[in-house]
Amino acid sequence: MQTARDVLTPDALAMLQAIAEAGSFAAAARAMGMVPSALTYRVRQIEDALDVLLYDRSARQAKLTRAGAELLQEGARLLLEIDAVANRVKRVATGWESQLTIAVDTVISRGTVMELCESFFSLNPPTRIKLRDEALTGTLEALTSGQADLALGVALDAANMAGIQSKPLGSMEFVYVVAPHHPLAGAAEPLSDTLIQQHRAVAVADSLQRGAGATFGLLSGQDVFTVGTMHAKLDAQLRGLGGGYLPLCMAGSYIETGRLVIKKTERPQRQVPLSFAWRGATTSTQGRALQWWLQQMESPKTRAALLEQHRGNS
Repeated sequence: MQTARDVLTPDALAMLQAIAEAGSFAAAARAMGMVPSALTYRVRQIEDALDVLLYDRSARQAKLTRAGAELLQEGARLLLEIDAVANRVKRVATGWESQLTIAVDTVISRGTVMELCESFFSLNPPTRIKLRDEALTGTLEALTSGQADLALGVALDAANMAGIQSKPLGSMEFVYVVAPHHPLAGAAEPLSDTLIQQHRAVAVADSLQRGAGATFGLLSGQDVFTVGTMHAKLDAQLRGLGGGYLPLCMAGSYIETGRLVIKKTERPQRQVPLSFAWRGATTSTQGRALQWWLQQMESPKTRAALLEQHRGNS
């Protein structure tokens, strides 16, 4: 009888992912160029070796059991680890990473990031760039979980985290703003928490994968409209769908034209220190792509541009 090591191969784990993505054994077999009976047989081999049922046969679709769902999740992690090993081997051989993943917080200027990508690609490097949109604590989590190599716009202190290095990016001023037709636009200042709590807040969802995540400027019991990015939050507040704190650099042009109104609150406006962080303790362990990006981050002009938001970036 085959053991777990015999059957839990990268190909087998990839096969389970294909079944999950296709939604059925038949669809997965077609996608993989196999006959359904051969695919079913391979799944049976895994089940026999593990002595568990991975799929509920009573369902018409390929419905995973709890054990199957756990194997699929852990299998995906193992495949990422295998890819990471291959990337490290290639980096040692060539000095260039096959892929560099950058977690970009939603407050960072997308235009500046794209300009940096353009400069990087002009070198014709063998490294592929992958950008991840993140928010709040999810930006750092992408780095600490191994899903990113570099994080831009980290709002948490990463200085004492093992294997993580960080440097200051700068600070970002947040102001409380509402649309001119919002009920709070004409309210007497400073706005009290009690008054703000009576009106809907617009908040950016924390992209943290596990846990409750962080909130910023929300009051207990307040109605909340949650969006995915800071630009979506800006759009919602321009439409008067709620109030909330926005980076002054992002909201500035709308404040100047009267499309947003700054309101003083009992709570002081916030200056949020941001940093950039990366994996790897020493230069000798860094690939050439990461070294290039970190070199760009040494420029004060680049750091300032990453914290500037213009209407054209949205």
